[in-house]
Amino acid sequence: MTRPAEILTALAVGAGFGAATSLVNALSDSYADFESRAYTTSGWSIAEIVSVLLDSGWAWAGLAVAVGWLITRAREGRPPAPAWGGALAGALALLAATAAYSIVDTIRSGGQLPWYTSEPPLWWVASVVFGAPLGAVGACVKRPGAIGLLARLTVPVGAAVQMVVLPPGRNEVVQAIGRTVVWTAAAVSVGFIVVRFLLVERRRRSQAAAESP
Repeated sequence: MTRPAEILTALAVGAGFGAATSLVNALSDSYADFESRAYTTSGWSIAEIVSVLLDSGWAWAGLAVAVGWLITRAREGRPPAPAWGGALAGALALLAATAAYSIVDTIRSGGQLPWYTSEPPLWWVASVVFGAPLGAVGACVKRPGAIGLLARLTVPVGAAVQMVVLPPGRNEVVQAIGRTVVWTAAAVSVGFIVVRFLLVERRRRSQAAAESP
């Protein structure tokens, strides 16, 4: 990953995700009635569910993986880029997402402080610490065999695990809806990925057997 266009792509996708997440959070807040005890304990809205899903750790991890794949995938006349390109792309995407999220939040709230102070330093460090390996995982998505399979399973399995360990949501209803959506999507994704992998492996072995003397 040495072309400026690829770096700009990683930054643009990350910035778009971060800005969208902040705007959806704002939309969710506009529907909330926190003065109502009933809403606080059991209320929910579609905007809030979307906000919870976008602002979850697995979604940000998925951003890094997706950008790592996007930047390093093979293109016509070019071999796939190395894994380090995906690592750089993942880190840049999460840094851009954090920056865009911070800027939009600052604008929305009318904050006077420099925009980069609205997010704790931990998130900037985490963007690099987690973005790089996740981007490298994205670069491995198209690889054959077990490595490619594990790379493709990273996001759906990680999302399902987060719903068990740390489900997002301010009340049990929101958490339950979030779990249902994520677990359903994860199960469908894992099933599709595994079945496709088995079919490809079966085809590959059949071709190898046909070509052997």
